[in-house]
Amino acid sequence: MSWQAYIDNLLASQKVDKAAIYSKAADSVWAKSTGFDLSAPELSEIRSGFDNPSGLQAKGLHAQGLKYFLLRADERSIYGKKGAEGLIIVRTKQAILLGHYPEGVQPGEATKIVEQLADYLISVGY
Repeated sequence: MSWQAYIDNLLASQKVDKAAIYSKAADSVWAKSTGFDLSAPELSEIRSGFDNPSGLQAKGLHAQGLKYFLLRADERSIYGKKGAEGLIIVRTKQAILLGHYPEGVQPGEATKIVEQLADYLISVGY
């Protein structure tokens, strides 16, 4: 399966409206939904946040120029919320998976979809 197919499957769930898969080093994009572009500083902030969440706790989580309130940050997952929408970011062995859910979607439903894909990628060595 191509990396883009994983993004397409996330979008098809209708729980995620934007998604991307980056390398674990956050230096290359493997696949993304149209228009879901993160800047190099945003990716660096996310990558660093898995190992040391203090920067995210102090300054918030940023994606596409928007600031999200940090809900959770640990070595596996980072969750952020802005109003009724939010971000789920999960680090696997070789990748960083990002999913954005829009207003009207329950955060838990979107989180389950993104975390399940991360579990699958980890199980197959990614």
